[in-house]
Amino acid sequence: MSTILVSAIIVTKGRKDYILPLLGSLKRQTGHDLEIIIIDNSLNPDFSKEIILRHPHIKLYSSPSNLLSYCQALNTGINMSAGDFILCLNDDVLLSNDFIEKAMRGFKVNKRIGMVSGKILRFDKKTIDSSGLFLTIWRTARERGYGQLDHGQFEKEGFIFGVNGAVAFYRREMLEEIKIGGEYFDSDFRFFYEDLDIAWRAQNSGWRGYFIPEAEVCHLRGGTARNGKGINKKYARRYLNDELQFDLIKNRYLAIIKNDSLLNLLFFLPCIVFYDIFVWGYIVFFRPTFIKEIFFKSIPLNSALKKRRILLEKAKNS
Repeated sequence: MSTILVSAIIVTKGRKDYILPLLGSLKRQTGHDLEIIIIDNSLNPDFSKEIILRHPHIKLYSSPSNLLSYCQALNTGINMSAGDFILCLNDDVLLSNDFIEKAMRGFKVNKRIGMVSGKILRFDKKTIDSSGLFLTIWRTARERGYGQLDHGQFEKEGFIFGVNGAVAFYRREMLEEIKIGGEYFDSDFRFFYEDLDIAWRAQNSGWRGYFIPEAEVCHLRGGTARNGKGINKKYARRYLNDELQFDLIKNRYLAIIKNDSLLNLLFFLPCIVFYDIFVWGYIVFFRPTFIKEIFFKSIPLNSALKKRRILLEKAKNS
């Protein structure tokens, strides 16, 4: 059987109890040549040395002084990679031994499948974390099956809007086509909604996502971004610090500005406003001090509008 090179890119802050089991699961993958790239955001040289000592075949990039945002880290990893297919991973996931082999079937459905998701479960292996990413009428990201017990209700493979950023499998050809100014992931996003943004751009360019339920993976929901109390809990915004809270709010607006059509924007405007009332109501009543901080933070609206024009021009010429 011929092999196709897959590049797995892991962004980590250096918690060894997360990344070592993940590396073990990558080592056990079957069916395809695989390169592993770690973007180390720990600022701990001892962590990097230990990883290289244990796994000398891995490519590792250590941020020397300034931490990379999640999007910057992924862009760095993709630029270092050689694979025809790119598997972007949080360090708090664990892949089944045949995850890559089974997920690759999704790319074979047709040549315009640019994103593939497996079934993402919590570590109890009973609760669904995601069976595909979808765009809602509120212009938010919805993880299908999120928090539901797995009763086999998502055992049918098929088309989806996008893939969860914790285990995001992409065709390189798609990433190259939709990148803007050399960036695959928009660095203005930093963290949150980057997976919806890239899926939205891809869909607007004629690419599709696909779900393969047999490709299973476990994810510790919130292990990367939330504090300890928020792991595997609903209503993520309750457990985010102010910086991540700002990204969560800001990035939804940026994704809408960049990707939504004017017709859809007008049609869904009542839903967008309704959702905003809910979000800002939460801020006013539960995090009022955060309101002051927002006025001192900049939202890159001009950058988003410029990228929108680039994307519209690309669509016109395609």
